[in-house]
Amino acid sequence: MIIFFNMLSLRKLFIVLSFSCLCYSTQAQKMNADTLSLTLQQAEKIFLDSNLLLLASNFNVDAQKALIQQAKLWDNPILNTDQVIAAGGKFFPYGKNPDGSYSGQYFIQLQQLIKTAGKRNKLINLATTNARLSELQLQDVMRNLRYQLRTDYYNVIQQLGTKTIYESQLQQLNKLLYGMQAQLDAGNIAQKDYLRVQGLVIALQQDMSDLNKAIADNQSELKTLLQIKNEIFIKPSDSINTDIQFATTVDVLTESAKQNNPSYRLQQTQTVFQQQNLIYQKSLRTPDLTLGPNFDRNSNFTPNYVGLGISLPLPVLNKNQGNIKSAEYTVKQQQSITLNAETELRNNIINAYSKFLLTLKQNNATQKEFYRKYAVMFQNIVQSYQQKQISLLEFLDFFNEYTTSQQRLLQQQLNLQLAKEELNFHAGTDIIK
Repeated sequence: MIIFFNMLSLRKLFIVLSFSCLCYSTQAQKMNADTLSLTLQQAEKIFLDSNLLLLASNFNVDAQKALIQQAKLWDNPILNTDQVIAAGGKFFPYGKNPDGSYSGQYFIQLQQLIKTAGKRNKLINLATTNARLSELQLQDVMRNLRYQLRTDYYNVIQQLGTKTIYESQLQQLNKLLYGMQAQLDAGNIAQKDYLRVQGLVIALQQDMSDLNKAIADNQSELKTLLQIKNEIFIKPSDSINTDIQFATTVDVLTESAKQNNPSYRLQQTQTVFQQQNLIYQKSLRTPDLTLGPNFDRNSNFTPNYVGLGISLPLPVLNKNQGNIKSAEYTVKQQQSITLNAETELRNNIINAYSKFLLTLKQNNATQKEFYRKYAVMFQNIVQSYQQKQISLLEFLDFFNEYTTSQQRLLQQQLNLQLAKEELNFHAGTDIIK
């Protein structure tokens, strides 16, 4: 237990040192005392080094691999002995008689179990496949946690972009509201116009508050995945990449998923395991053999008897029929589960690919040009209102439309990243970079 504790302590120390070096020597610079900027690659490195769920799953893999070594071991020999304690009024009457023969009696036998029908190799195969199942379970845990990490990372990027929009719009409105206060005091504008702008400011502040709560939720998940326990705010330093070029077919994606998706491969390996178990159960019909040389002094037809004992159960009543039948049904059950997993995998690929193509189609050059021109027009509208070329109603209508369009743009960019990650998740590999 002490050794195990020390190993964990050293591992934690290594993780802390790695984390500290990473924060100091890379572009993940602290913006201030409680903000840490990380690229997605750096976040994934910390995640792989420090996530406790992965560490626990890895220990399980090691435990299952140790059982392979155990399955390779032979059964221990058994030593049997029968010694005389008292005879003829004497305790331990050992020695020699007057004629030179030995007095007393004892019996010694050494037995060795010999497994027949290849049972030992079949057990090794079962242990090996079981260890492979543990490895695939670890890969599946890693795949799910990495997908959550990336989803949270991209969500924070989108949320911080939305927060920037809100802050900019609030700054514009607060300037406007400050100027309108002076005009209202001078009696140059109606109070309803002032209250309308004030209501818009309050609405934006409420939206900002709700957004900050959503950011806090994502920050909590990110810090749990990265095992960060203090008040550090994780700021993604990557930007959302919308320049994605990708062309393939569903069949190619499905075949790739069959090779790389650990959840599907887990079901395939479960089928192999159950088939191996059926083979092992059938081998148990063949009885094992027990051999044992023995030596007996003074209790047989000759004073010094050397013999060979052979033990072999007779498979008359119990031929392992129930376990064999159960294993046959389990194989059929697992084969059905694997076929369903294949259907589910293909449908997930089709669905994720369709969503990816739809979001990719939305991210076209025409829309990019529209949002660029819209941003320029917004600045012109602000100047036009300041110069009293347009009314307050026209300004506020355009203000609301522009805010909505910017939110829609950020959501569209996020949807593209999430669709890409969902397709990669089902494919089991980063097929789209």
